Amino acid sequence: MNDRLAYLSGLGNEHATEAVAGALPIGQNSPQKHPLGLYAEQLSGTPFTVPRREARRVWMYRIRPSAMHPAYRRIDNGHLAGVLADPTPNRLRWDPLAIPEAPTDFVEGLVTLLANPDIANGTGVSVHVYRANRDMRRVFWNADGELLLVPQQGSLRLTTELGRLCVEPGEIAVIPRAIRFRVSLPDRSARGYVCENHGPVLRLPDLGPIGANGLANPRDFLTPVAWFEDKDEPTELVQKFMGGLWSTTLDHSPLDVVGWHGNLAPYKYDLARFMAIGTVSFDHPDPSIFTVLTSPSDALGVANLDFVIFPPRWMVADHTFRPPWFHRNIMNECMGLVLGAYDAKEGGFVPGGLSLHGMHSAHGPDAPSTERAMAADLVPMKIDNTLAFMFETRQLLCPTQHALAIPALQSGYDSVWNGLRKNFSASTAASGTGDDA
Repeated sequence: MNDRLAYLSGLGNEHATEAVAGALPIGQNSPQKHPLGLYAEQLSGTPFTVPRREARRVWMYRIRPSAMHPAYRRIDNGHLAGVLADPTPNRLRWDPLAIPEAPTDFVEGLVTLLANPDIANGTGVSVHVYRANRDMRRVFWNADGELLLVPQQGSLRLTTELGRLCVEPGEIAVIPRAIRFRVSLPDRSARGYVCENHGPVLRLPDLGPIGANGLANPRDFLTPVAWFEDKDEPTELVQKFMGGLWSTTLDHSPLDVVGWHGNLAPYKYDLARFMAIGTVSFDHPDPSIFTVLTSPSDALGVANLDFVIFPPRWMVADHTFRPPWFHRNIMNECMGLVLGAYDAKEGGFVPGGLSLHGMHSAHGPDAPSTERAMAADLVPMKIDNTLAFMFETRQLLCPTQHALAIPALQSGYDSVWNGLRKNFSASTAASGTGDDA
């Protein structure tokens, strides 16, 4: 079956799907004895007593319950998680990390660059890069948070407990906390970004004065139908727990869910379907208008995580400096590039790279981009063949010690703002400019 034609649409909506007729019981969730001999199991993504509109859970009907496993043993983390360096006010930028030459699966190829997790209290995010050149034979799940995957090079085929998704560059996928999955590589190698959300589950932002339409539309989020493996063979199962990797071996495949219903499931989204909104007169709206998904915090209007994109779009503002303005922000901004060039950076920021502008660090377009924008003829112009994004969080992002030691860290990033000329001259300014109002 073509997976693309088998999706259920929606984000956070209730779904019901079965790979075999009769897998879903009618009228109740946990019958005394399932007619097909399946086991009922609920996975809760939120506490039981949250408001109903916030509740996320899925009922699975599986060949064997997840409880059927030996004890886990600690295994090597590679470059996942790692030790955080001291907080730094400096702006940082990395070149793309190379895909390893040695056989490396998705889990082995994860490298943590930035983090601010308070995993035990359910807040914060971690930012990883993945590089892989081998299909996973084992199965992985994450007890520490949900995973937002942003492919940059090569497609990912995600085989999960609840079905299969194929995700390409220009699309994203979200795998809820604790969902088991395996990653294979249709293009033989892949690289991309992962934001691990330790806080409340991602959801669509409220639209406020925008109204009922615009930005990301719920119907464009795609969820797989039920699909299962019935294999009685040794399978390694790896979990991430409190930053560490742990492994056990089952005598069967854990991807054995024959039917499921609920609103906690993997999903994908094509970023080309994002309806960008911008000015049609002058100046800039705040970049929050480019928010695709958000994870709220306890403070109203302050995000634990915002996922923001800068897609192809028209620029028509008159009498306006069109690139992102120079600014200092209470949020911490981690930025990546999927394809093309970013309109505020002329060089050095390339697809697969990553940058960090921490809380209130001054940043904006580099010197060549600034000069070009100040001299531009302000005719309507389409920014095309580009896709940049930002993981934005209120909490301070710290680099790992490994991230500060690798050759990909650009030592001269601060120099991109060298050459910004002094254009003001007091001697030629109009008289009275400095008078008190």
